[in-house]
Parts: sequence; structure tokens; C-alpha cells
Amino acid sequence: MKPVAAKPNLRNQQRVDVATEVKIEKSDGSCLTCQVSNISRTGIMILCDQECVKKLVPGQKTPAPGNWISVTATFSVPVVAHQPVSVVASGNIIHMRRIARDQFQLGIQFTEFDGNGYEYVDNYVSKLLAASLP
Repeated sequence: MKPVAAKPNLRNQQRVDVATEVKIEKSDGSCLTCQVSNISRTGIMILCDQECVKKLVPGQKTPAPGNWISVTATFSVPVVAHQPVSVVASGNIIHMRRIARDQFQLGIQFTEFDGNGYEYVDNYVSKLLAASLP
């Protein structure tokens, strides 16, 4: 039997599954709303339909290294129980994958956070990882 290679974690960070909305703003100022499927300290994976992909990814081709697509992501994370804060993070779309007929995953790697955004994401991811331990 052929061994199965481990799937590389492109973010080098542990990811946690989440289901929340994210507003994606392109460099031209246009905005789209998508769903976050997972988050790590260094990026998010979003789910979107083909219409959104057409608007976000020219030619619907995965961006080549060095030709990333700059976006700003705005999403909420709970800092303390039931008290969400808004996180604004600049990043690059570095990954695209079709997972169903009209559903795509886009990987956004964070490059910069406004204010305390990184601390909020770091604490949120840490809390979710700790909760998932047996």
C-alpha cells in the first residue's frame, strides 16, 4: 500500500474551524461579504461562490507567487464571552481552490492588522485550540 503524504499546512500555524461573516474590500474600494471557514494567527480561509471569485480573482486563476491580490478583511471575534470586537486586517489572496460546483475556498494571508487586531485573533485562536483539547 502506498503511504499517504501529509497535507502541508501552508500557513505554518494551527487552524481552527469557525463560521462567521467577513467583509472583503478590494484595493478599488469595492466590498464583498463571504464566510470564514477557518482561521489561524496568520490567515483565514473563506468560502465564496463563483460570482464573488470572479470579482476577487481576475481570470479565476490562483495567484502566482509574488503576484498576490491585496485585500482588507473585516471580521468579528469574541474577546470575552459574547462581546465581539471588529478586526481589520490587510492581507493577500494567495490560494484558491474549487470545492464544489459553485463553491470556492480562498486563502488570505494576513500582512498587517489595525490596532490590537493581532492580539484579538491570537487570543481567539488560542482559546479555540485549548477548548478542542481532550
